[in-house]
Amino acid sequence: MALHRSLPLPEEGDLTRGFPDRNCLLQYLRQEFPAAAAIDGQLSPVIGGRKAAELALRRVDPLAYGRSRNFLKGAVTQLSPYIRHGLLGLAELKQWLVDQKRPWRDQEKLISELAWRDFWQRVWQQFGDGIWQNIEELKTGHSAESYGDSLPLDLRNGETKLACIDAFQRQLVNTGWLHNHARLWLAAYVVHWRRVRWQMGARWFLQHLIDADPASNNLSWQWVASCFSAKPYVFNRANLEKYAGDSFCRSCAMVNSCPFDGSYEQIQGQLFIPIQPNTNKLNDNKLRAENSNLANHNLGKEKLVKPLLWIHQESLGPANPLWRAWPEAPGLFVFDRGGIEHGQIGLKRLGFVYESLLELPLVLRNGDPVLEIQAFAKRCGCDGVLTQAPLDPHLKRIIAALQQQLPVVEVACEPFVDLPSPPQLQRFTKFWKLAEPLLREQFINE
Repeated sequence: MALHRSLPLPEEGDLTRGFPDRNCLLQYLRQEFPAAAAIDGQLSPVIGGRKAAELALRRVDPLAYGRSRNFLKGAVTQLSPYIRHGLLGLAELKQWLVDQKRPWRDQEKLISELAWRDFWQRVWQQFGDGIWQNIEELKTGHSAESYGDSLPLDLRNGETKLACIDAFQRQLVNTGWLHNHARLWLAAYVVHWRRVRWQMGARWFLQHLIDADPASNNLSWQWVASCFSAKPYVFNRANLEKYAGDSFCRSCAMVNSCPFDGSYEQIQGQLFIPIQPNTNKLNDNKLRAENSNLANHNLGKEKLVKPLLWIHQESLGPANPLWRAWPEAPGLFVFDRGGIEHGQIGLKRLGFVYESLLELPLVLRNGDPVLEIQAFAKRCGCDGVLTQAPLDPHLKRIIAALQQQLPVVEVACEPFVDLPSPPQLQRFTKFWKLAEPLLREQFINE
């Protein structure tokens, strides 16, 4: 969907919007965001923007995905960067699958993986910054205090001498994307073989991944670590060779002393201390989501006369209903200088976001979001702010600070699945038990 609207007259501090090619964009970003460039100084080969998202979507084969997704060379969608930044919505993807008119069984695996993302987002909405803490006790037999607080240098530099681990590190750093199975293997190695706290690995991934979604990222690390799952996740050499082929092992300097050799029972015996089953159950109320992410179709028309549209990193898609509801409203995106300078984001993800924004009629700024939004409202004579309701607690804090000076109206996205009652979020299986019949019914009714 093309968006056409006029931009305010440029002012000092507005970021550049026009570049003849990606190399010119790269050089500009290195100058404007040196802290991000210090983490990784190149753009990702994955192109940002809605046009690229639609192209990637047209290549998706749900049946092939279901059959081969666990293989490194399988028919994965690679849609995660576009979903994470709102360039493709979960509800939109569900409708796209419904429109394919294929049997439920051919699409069920892809639908369930989208449901996993919805599940993670609901847990994030419930816990907020608490997803950085262990949700449950570890089931490894080791105390939380016995894990290291920093990534070993050989791991961070891809010099472990394990061909598979070093290859995953290079792909992470060089491309900003990694197959989900490789993410699980790498996370298991970090937490269980190197005995590093999962939070260190989670931050490492968020620095480099262009689909850096704290919900999917952190909660998957907790699932591997066993603080949001029934047991720790491990793998062995046979599993690696089945899904990745034997090329890593053939070239590995550690082929004769592979730490992943052995049965699962042997590896678990080497890594973990046997523990008695924990009979203490979590408080279900703590892990029971509220249906607070349902779509709010009141787009602020009753409250604001001349709003500005604040577009944040979760809402880059041009299908955002705010664009249609307020076709004349000026739009703004602010790169959070404080977060960038604290090393929270690398240039690959920042470049993906910037590239996506170039398709949208927005003014781009770099600074303190609260101050920049307030200044932009004054610049355009706006009486308030209209924005997509965010999940990220940091974005929520920005809204809270803005509300001290300006009215802010939040609009929620259309939900992936509208559940009749708040789901238990202790395990995905409980969530899926509620969601699956409702989703299946939509496919049958079509």
